[in-house]
Amino acid sequence: MAIQHPCHEGSLADTTGARDDGETAFAAGHRCLSLAQQSRKAHEHRVTTTATLQLMDLTTLRAVLKNLRQSALPSRFEKAQQPDPQTLQMGLRTLRGMVWVELSWQADAPRLVQVKPPERQGAGSTLAQQLQHSLRQLALVELHQAGFERVVEFRFAARPGEVIQRTLVLELMGRHSNMLLLDAQRQIIALGRQVRDHQSRVRPIGTGDFYTPPPSLQGQPPEQHESYQRWRERLTLLPLSLKKALQQTYQGISPPLVRQLAGSNLHRPVQELDRTTWETLHQRWMLWLDCLNRECFSLQFLNQTEYQVWGDSPSDNNQLALQLGDWYQKGLNQRALDRLTGEVRQRLSRWREKETQYLNEQEMRLSSTSNCNELQREADALLCLPNPDREQIDRAQKLYQKARKMRRSVAVLKERIEHHKQRLSLIEGSETFIDDLYGAGWENASARIKALQDLRSECGDLLSPSGGRRKRKRREASTGHPQPLELISPGGLRLQVGRNHRQNDWISLRQACSGDLWFHAQECPGSHVVLKASSGLAEDADLQIAADLAAHFSRAKGNIRVPVVMVPTDQLQRIAGTGPGTVRHRGGEIRWGEPDRAEAQLASGRLLA
Repeated sequence: MAIQHPCHEGSLADTTGARDDGETAFAAGHRCLSLAQQSRKAHEHRVTTTATLQLMDLTTLRAVLKNLRQSALPSRFEKAQQPDPQTLQMGLRTLRGMVWVELSWQADAPRLVQVKPPERQGAGSTLAQQLQHSLRQLALVELHQAGFERVVEFRFAARPGEVIQRTLVLELMGRHSNMLLLDAQRQIIALGRQVRDHQSRVRPIGTGDFYTPPPSLQGQPPEQHESYQRWRERLTLLPLSLKKALQQTYQGISPPLVRQLAGSNLHRPVQELDRTTWETLHQRWMLWLDCLNRECFSLQFLNQTEYQVWGDSPSDNNQLALQLGDWYQKGLNQRALDRLTGEVRQRLSRWREKETQYLNEQEMRLSSTSNCNELQREADALLCLPNPDREQIDRAQKLYQKARKMRRSVAVLKERIEHHKQRLSLIEGSETFIDDLYGAGWENASARIKALQDLRSECGDLLSPSGGRRKRKRREASTGHPQPLELISPGGLRLQVGRNHRQNDWISLRQACSGDLWFHAQECPGSHVVLKASSGLAEDADLQIAADLAAHFSRAKGNIRVPVVMVPTDQLQRIAGTGPGTVRHRGGEIRWGEPDRAEAQLASGRLLA
């Protein structure tokens, strides 16, 4: 019988294909440990703080507003939802269809963009309900933005040409960003965040107050007719770096725009710039103003955290607002993924240290019981003396008691050691799941975030349980059934991949039908893969991709080829007293899986259900 080793969740200790003589695949296990260490180091190197996304500046805001005026004016308000505390999504009905606009006053990523039809979430929030009630049966008739202010007013009326009844104000001002809903008298009905007196002496804001615009911008409004000489004199008035001179002298100049204008001269003092540099900079300056005044924008992504909406050959881009929405969403999802991954790994690291410490303590205690036979012999020798005195008899009795206590403690200590090894197995398996989820670039980011959240919750229940077994079962029932990864094999059969311990248990033991086939990387933690061969005849291509997937979703994915065990699910048995997803089986066949081949199939999208 091949039994899954308790210290490696999902690994098989004595499986060697057609052999049943108990031979252990030592080489595979040794390689798996090495890969585990490599994977952990690589993961720690990858999970770093994501660079700050480029803030939406005036130039980008003007470009987005041009798009929205073309696609969303006029339109009828239909839906509002709040997917997170600092973001609002509005559905606007036009003659061409539904347009979704996202307004966010998030401190590090304030934005106004168009988004694809989002998932339904946050429709029941207080703010969303207030907008749903206040804007019902009203039409968006105007998008107003004045001068170089990053303040946009969404003006709503019963129909175009009539009196404005509601105004939605979005202020994009970094950490001071906010969103406010005003009535016909411009009194605040609802707002994204209240600003108390102790938070701002200049402009406290609360429900019921009359709206006052932000303080006026400092600096000179850029003008296209300003002469080159006057422009240069303004910038060289004070001995500053070029970056500070531009930002302090003119309005609407953001840090990203300065980098786009100045290039490598960003931090050079203005006094050190030669005439050629000034002339080149002025040409860029005039090009930017020309794009801004003519509202001719084109989107260019410079890198993962920066973009530019103006340039040497601007072209009209009707999808700019939607493309920016996708870009921001991907960046925010990646940042959330990095943060969540780091949090879960940190928690697992703390649990690993605790369990390792407890395991070492119990093993030391167990090793100290090895001299119980010596104590027994010493006591026997005392009582075998010709005439033992009272003191010798008492000492012998104490030695007998100590030896009996040591022998009784052996079983308890072994049970504790086994318990801590099982918990370390859960931790190691969870780390494998994290590596797979973080590196699954082929999968939707929101799905990966949801899977990581499920894994975090599962780890909390398994490694730091609270409320007893019944409470845990009620929590599991309230969260619904596990949702494993569903794929389609080349022959059209369903493939299920467990992305955490409960999903492994679910697909292998609770949902498996007679005829289904189970795959798992040999001697290595990883995901269970089940090929639903009960619904049709499995061809060799189906078996091969299942083996490739089992190799890919394992700690041994860094190898070129990985031995994978294939077993009918009928022959799987749960091991009593162990964590979910721990199974044993009889017999089995060894197939060779190639992780790179599975990754290529996943990236192409051919396996996605």
